Amino acid sequence: MRTPLVLVLLASSWAFAQVPLPDPPFLPQNASAGASPSSAAIPNSQWSSLLGNLLYFYEAQRSGKLPSTNRVKWRNDSALTDGQDVKLDLTGGLYDAGDYIKCTFPLSFTVMSICWGATDFGKGYDLANQTPYLDDMLRWSLDWLIKAHPANNTLFVQVANEEVDNAYWGGDRNIPLPRPSYQINDTSPGTDAAAGTAAAFAACSNLYANRIFSNSYSGPATLQNATYAATLLEHAKQLFTFATSASGGQAVYQHSVPEVGKAYASSGYGDELAIAALFLSWATNSSSLYQQAQGYWQQYSLSSYDGVFNWDNKTPGLPVLFAQIAQANPTFGGNASTWQTVAEKYFDGIVYGGGPGYQTHGGLLYYKGDSDDASLNPSLNAAMLLTRYVPLASTQSRRNDYWNYANAQVNYALGNNPMQAPYIVGANPNSPQNPHSAMASGGNNISDINTSPPQEAYVLYGGVIGGPDKYDRFFDIRADWPETEVALDYNAPMLTLAAMHVLNDTADPFYTSLKAGAYDSKKPQGMPCDGAYTDGCSGPQLSQGRKIVLGVIPGLTGLSIFSLLVWWAMISLRRAHDPLY
Repeated sequence: MRTPLVLVLLASSWAFAQVPLPDPPFLPQNASAGASPSSAAIPNSQWSSLLGNLLYFYEAQRSGKLPSTNRVKWRNDSALTDGQDVKLDLTGGLYDAGDYIKCTFPLSFTVMSICWGATDFGKGYDLANQTPYLDDMLRWSLDWLIKAHPANNTLFVQVANEEVDNAYWGGDRNIPLPRPSYQINDTSPGTDAAAGTAAAFAACSNLYANRIFSNSYSGPATLQNATYAATLLEHAKQLFTFATSASGGQAVYQHSVPEVGKAYASSGYGDELAIAALFLSWATNSSSLYQQAQGYWQQYSLSSYDGVFNWDNKTPGLPVLFAQIAQANPTFGGNASTWQTVAEKYFDGIVYGGGPGYQTHGGLLYYKGDSDDASLNPSLNAAMLLTRYVPLASTQSRRNDYWNYANAQVNYALGNNPMQAPYIVGANPNSPQNPHSAMASGGNNISDINTSPPQEAYVLYGGVIGGPDKYDRFFDIRADWPETEVALDYNAPMLTLAAMHVLNDTADPFYTSLKAGAYDSKKPQGMPCDGAYTDGCSGPQLSQGRKIVLGVIPGLTGLSIFSLLVWWAMISLRRAHDPLY
């Protein structure tokens, strides 16, 4: 039945860019501005600029026909034939990372996370005058997801072939063809992708409908639109029904579409079913959906998971959302204290130790495996969940400890780390200079990504990169995708965290204390140890100056020990001949 979807598309088009964009527009400042302190007011101008830059990054990732309001002047219209192979318009949306594929699964997680954050800490966007850009970014993403859902039981989960795309390194004018469209449907289902997209639509419907969880938070950003909220909710309901009732049964989406498993294979679908049911329960005021979510928690043994929160696994966010809703509406039958206990068991394992994550020597929360390909993402997602949970914590000591731990992870990402590098492009003179981005690099030689051109052609302002290796080392190598690649989901937790700091923090982001040259003085020699390079896996390598210093120290130590032995031998000899000794 297509009629509701046609109406939905018309409503979506009518509601586009409902919040007027500023004139003149917000534009990122030169990185040098990030080395200057602010006037320490609320809203803090440095945090406000960071929030603006983080949103600007998503504009740089746009695909399709760019609007007249486009702020990223080096970007061009691109991929204007997407969907033609299936006789649909699948243009638009966002390129996933440093390449040109469009992926529904990580995109839906990204917008779900951002909408959840803008529901809790949305007034931070208002104070920073970034709500129009938040609205613009969300609608650009959500309107594409609406296109990708052309019928109740059909969802397009990827556009473009991973292997073809990976073989291309160049600008957005010559993206290689063909760009095939991959779908799940009633007979070839993808429970995780359908439910994950339903969760995104429901979370964003809550934001646009101003459905607040608690007065403990600032409340939603001021972008309410009842028509658009209803549009999103209709898609959420249809996709959740598809996820739970497909005639082909339930399966991870790569089972039906093997191509998607090359970049974003899913490990299961119980967490997506649970989080979709939860956001829908709040959107529809349904206690039965809340109970259904609790059933999924039990059915899929989600309590046994204590790993990272990310595009693949939403489980760590579930106890927080369960607790938020149970506290906001006790009639749903949820027990807030029960979910507090579950959430705090997970968070205690992070903050006090005992969980699978550990802290690197420099203080970064690190998970073997998950952190190896993007070390900052698990850390920042944990910080985002901890910050959201603070008002719900059962004791004052936990509130303090959770907050301090989360803030330490944020500060690490913003430059309080052994490299003295803020890992956000364009934030400070010490920010990464070589993000792994085909469109921003300005090069077209895939066999010489690092030096062609020697300097990145365009500054990809606001892009959160993968991050340092397990030894806290960052090499700033363009081809080193685990360290330098940008991605849609990498920015999502930092957006929520920055909005929260705009609300509450007079102190500047840590990087304002870093002067030009700080990273250069710390930059390691040698090569990284990660999925792109294994040369540095023997351990940290030091600069020549540090080698000299460390060489001198053992030499002096050895000389001291030798001198002490000579002294002791002389004393012993004298004792043998003089009773007074």
